[in-house]
Amino acid sequence: MNLQEALQFRRAVRHFDAERPLDDNAVKACIELAQLAPTSSNMQLWEAYQVTDKATLSALATACLGQVAATTAQQFVVFVTRPALHRQRAKENLDFLRENVRQTSPQDRWQHRTERYEKYYGKLMPFLYSRCFGLLGMLRKTLAMGIGLFRPIVRQVSEADVRVSIHQSCAFAAQTFMLAMAEQGMDTCPLGGFDSQRVRHILHLPADAEVALVISCGYRTERGVWGDRFRVPFEAIYHKV
Repeated sequence: MNLQEALQFRRAVRHFDAERPLDDNAVKACIELAQLAPTSSNMQLWEAYQVTDKATLSALATACLGQVAATTAQQFVVFVTRPALHRQRAKENLDFLRENVRQTSPQDRWQHRTERYEKYYGKLMPFLYSRCFGLLGMLRKTLAMGIGLFRPIVRQVSEADVRVSIHQSCAFAAQTFMLAMAEQGMDTCPLGGFDSQRVRHILHLPADAEVALVISCGYRTERGVWGDRFRVPFEAIYHKV
């Protein structure tokens, strides 16, 4: 499929075919493609859990409130955010960029570009993503408001703002995964209704992890798609400035 075909094919499928199992490697390949999704400052603070174990599938279906899209799913892919990895991810970005500068930049630009990346990933990112019961967020917000009096600056820097940004980046990855699944003729349903505490317990998630989205996967049945797709008129959402 091309992109338009994949977008038209993708629907929130509510009932999956119990007789058509998914290929584990095909689903895994779609998760790999999800890594190509953009994330804020390329921090990549998300992880995906591919669930194929029958007992775990059953437990997750219960945690997803017994929705048919969950109870008939052949697999789940659970996207979670990992804010506590911010220092590790910043270091990995910095290590990559240092080497990238040496390989792709003129030698007389090495120092300038490396120093810029070291300030960004060595100092700014750790400061922006650090948490301390909201106190660091308040400090960042105060600094942004003061600097914003004199020049444009990003103002969404509180701990709540950063949490939203991490979830946005995770959502980009989840959407990319669903489109990759659609391109391969496989179906998904993003589930927003679930007991997050039970999902955390079932998957033994780390303390900092937050469940962003549970996606049920399989092949649709005839009753899997509930009628035609509804969208508001394009004029209601489109504005040309």
